[in-house]
Amino acid sequence: MSVPIPHTAMVLAAGLGTRMRPLTNACPKPLIEVRGRKLIDRVIGPLRTAGVKRLVVNVHYLADQIETYLEALEGFEVVVSDERGEVLETGGGLAKARGLLGDDPIFVLNTDAFWFPEDAAPLVALAAAFDPAAEDERLLVADTGKALGFDGPGDFFMATDGQLRRRGDADTAPWAYAGVRIMKPQVYDGMAVERFSAVKIWDKLIPQGRIKGLALDAFWLHVGDPQALKDAEMWVLCHGG
Repeated sequence: MSVPIPHTAMVLAAGLGTRMRPLTNACPKPLIEVRGRKLIDRVIGPLRTAGVKRLVVNVHYLADQIETYLEALEGFEVVVSDERGEVLETGGGLAKARGLLGDDPIFVLNTDAFWFPEDAAPLVALAAAFDPAAEDERLLVADTGKALGFDGPGDFFMATDGQLRRRGDADTAPWAYAGVRIMKPQVYDGMAVERFSAVKIWDKLIPQGRIKGLALDAFWLHVGDPQALKDAEMWVLCHGG
């Protein structure tokens, strides 16, 4: 049985890239290259392979450069959500773009991390696992022991059925949000267009059992700062990329 792949994905490309300075002083972070390929290309490539047809991309910092890149992008219908006026973060950006997203489930992707090799399998698995009747979001989560460039304590504990629990007061947690999720856009109905993190939504959904996780079955590279960029380039080089 074929997996219903979302028609639309929202690609989050509005961030300031503060931790990546000085490399982002004149170049937006999504256009930073790892081994000759832009970070945003390493995210969009699997979307194309999976069969996504439409991209909603938010822009803020050095927005003109992102828009020039998008104008040359082939194979997608592209819609820009313009956030030049204010940084809205991961939640506020979705609230602003709500009218562009439609009512069917969508993928949402960050542009500062990717898996390798960059095939569509994790996206297909995420779509296959998602049950819109029983959940509102399904997060792709990475095993912090199978990751590079992630220096945080971890985000979640995950039960065998995918139910998530925030790290809370624990020193560490084994799963990190991998920057990719599938969700029902209706989650953002009525949300004010203001600066807030998607974590605000997750903290409402977790107690309701309406959000689950799915383990990423691939090596995960988080590219958050110049050292992580160097490490990612070396890792990809050593693994044939």
